[in-house]
Amino acid sequence: MAGTEQSTGKERVGERLRNVSQNFVLHIHSPNVSTYALSPFTTMGLGVILICLFAIQLATGMLLMIHYTPSVDAAYFSVKEIIFYVPGGWIFRNIHRWSAHALVFITFLHMFRTFYKGSYYGTRKTNWVVGVIMLLIVMMMSFSGYLLPWDQLAYWAVTIGSNIAAAFREFTDLIGVTGYVDPGGFIRKMLLGGENVGQNTLTRFFTLHVIVLPVTLLGLIGYHIWRIRKDGGLARPASTPDSSLEEIPAWPTALWAEVAILLSVVGILLIVGVLADAPLKILANPNLPDNPAKSPWYLLGIQEIVSYSAFMGGFVIPLFFVAFLFYIPWFDREGEIHSGVWFSGKDGIRTTSLSVLAGGIITISFVALSLFIDLPGDKGSPQYIILSMILNPGTLSVMAYLFWTLFVYHSTSSRRMTVLALFTAFMTGWTIFMIIGLWFRGENWHFIL
Repeated sequence: MAGTEQSTGKERVGERLRNVSQNFVLHIHSPNVSTYALSPFTTMGLGVILICLFAIQLATGMLLMIHYTPSVDAAYFSVKEIIFYVPGGWIFRNIHRWSAHALVFITFLHMFRTFYKGSYYGTRKTNWVVGVIMLLIVMMMSFSGYLLPWDQLAYWAVTIGSNIAAAFREFTDLIGVTGYVDPGGFIRKMLLGGENVGQNTLTRFFTLHVIVLPVTLLGLIGYHIWRIRKDGGLARPASTPDSSLEEIPAWPTALWAEVAILLSVVGILLIVGVLADAPLKILANPNLPDNPAKSPWYLLGIQEIVSYSAFMGGFVIPLFFVAFLFYIPWFDREGEIHSGVWFSGKDGIRTTSLSVLAGGIITISFVALSLFIDLPGDKGSPQYIILSMILNPGTLSVMAYLFWTLFVYHSTSSRRMTVLALFTAFMTGWTIFMIIGLWFRGENWHFIL
């Protein structure tokens, strides 16, 4: 009898493995999954949440496209028609809007989880780079959709964003070559399709939002998931107990867990969509600027430092940080000892905590000093522009983050602690700059308390 039961159990496992291998949807998973990977604390389900949000974006976006007209004369009124006349249109628009914001936010959280668990060592560095690219595309996809309602919020947010894209012009103006070489103006014109936000801009943003960026992101998601399987599954600590590495068939355990996450995400978005309407201001008016005109929340940190220096805040500092993100796996080569371990243990927790404190103190101190100390010289003069590029809260904060990072490196002789320090200090400062732009900037971008 025991032999019969054992044989039956093996047959059931074999049947489940065949179901996984022969079904396209199930084949996305490995045939077996470890109990460690199924633990909520391992990934917090962030990757599955992102896939669910992206699927919701595609579904609601296709429904909205049926009634949307990408024309400066009709876009705003087609959105109003969706809200007030199309049955259920308002709830689909609300869900689409809030899920777009959630997609950006959860993508950042996913990057944090991956970074702080050291999931970029060895062959996984390729997937880290892909993840950074996906973060940039998600932000671009959300930003491109910002213009489509063609209201005041959309028009002036994109205007601000395009001005940030032209930030290089401050430097070319300073050295007097803008008439000959104008990369900032070229980037802005490529983005807008002209000198100002208009029909060409709306057409480009619509095409990017509904075709180019979603298709690109879909391909990267597939490659990202494939790389996880290729790299041996989720990164895990070398000290993981054998009991946590026990493998069970992915079907049906993993699938039911993902269905539960999907239903939870849909339920939360339904509640939010019913309780909170997506904003829609008056029809876009190029002659009536919003004051203050603010970019989307995930770009407000950049907008804040751009207000100090366009070139440093809109070009040098963001480029430096993105380059740092790409370079992390090649700089930190300490090996698998840190892989899959939150903050790399007690030393990493201490370094991260101190870096949050250092980043906060540095950023707030330089912002406070800028409120009471004026730069010498006449505004617009070469001397003033050069000083404003260097002696502003954004540039000085980044320089201080680097000094803090050097201090950590010399104190620990650890490259992992070094990247923990710089990443944490930078993200702390960026968050503070974002909060300042969101809540502490009023008319004409004046600081308010």
